[in-house]
Amino acid sequence: MQQTQPTERRLIDVAPAFGHFKDVRQEYRLPSRADLVAIENISFDLRAGSLVSLLGPSGCGKTTFLKIVGGLIRASSGVIQINGEDVHGPHADFGMAFQQPNLMPWRSVLKNVLFPMELRGDTGTRVTRRARDLLELVGLEGFEDHYPAQLSGGMQQRVALCRALVHEPKLLLMDEPFGALDELTRMEMQDLLLNIRAKTNATIVFVTHSIAEAAYLSDVIVVFSKRPAVIADYIDVSLPYPRTAEIRYSVEFTELEHRAGRALGITR
Repeated sequence: MQQTQPTERRLIDVAPAFGHFKDVRQEYRLPSRADLVAIENISFDLRAGSLVSLLGPSGCGKTTFLKIVGGLIRASSGVIQINGEDVHGPHADFGMAFQQPNLMPWRSVLKNVLFPMELRGDTGTRVTRRARDLLELVGLEGFEDHYPAQLSGGMQQRVALCRALVHEPKLLLMDEPFGALDELTRMEMQDLLLNIRAKTNATIVFVTHSIAEAAYLSDVIVVFSKRPAVIADYIDVSLPYPRTAEIRYSVEFTELEHRAGRALGITR
C-alpha cells in the first residue's frame, strides 16, 4: 500500500478534509468547585484513509475527544465535522472498538459479529458473507460457531474488531483496543489492524498510551498534553508500508519515539 505523503500543516486548505476539528473544548460544571476543563483546545484535520493515533498520558482527554468525534458526547465548543457534516450524535457510518471486547457470551462468534446488522434489520446473505469474510481475514475461520468463553483474549478482540467493521464504516474509532493484551499478542494485533486497513481503506482514529504502538501504526501521531489537553506535538510518520517487525529497530523509528517522548515530557 502506498503511503499518503505527509502534510505540511496541521490544518489543510488544499482540499476538503475527511475530518475537521477546530478549537474543540470540553469542560464540566462541578457544583462544589471550579469547572473542570478536560480539553482546552484541539485542532487538526483527518485525511481520508489515514490512521491517526491520539497519544497522551492517562486522564488527558484522549477518550473524551474520541467520544466527541463519535457523537457520543457533545463538546462544550468548537467545530467537529466528518465528511463536511457537523457531528451532533452517533452516526451509522461510524464503528467503535474498545479495550474490552464486550462480546455477548450467549451468542456465537458469528452472531456477535452480526449483531449490529440485526439492529439495522439487515440480515441477508450478503451481510453474513461479509461477516464470514472478516472472520477469515482475522484468522478466525472455523470459529464461527464457538462462544466467547472458548476464545483467548486476543481472539475475542478479533471478533470485536470484525463486529466494528461489519457494517463497512467510513470511520473506525478505537479506544485502546489492544491495551489489555500481552505484548506479543498486542504486536500481532497491530499487524492485523494494518492488514485490515490496507484491504478496507478504513479511516481510523486510535487512542493509545504506547509510544511504540503509535509510531508503528500511524500516519499521524497527535500528542495530547496533560489535562487540560492541547496538542503538544503533531507528528507526520513517514515510515514506509508495509510495516514490518524490523522497522521497530530502525533509526527512523527510534527518532519518532524520542520526538513523542519529548512532547510528553518523558525525554529531553
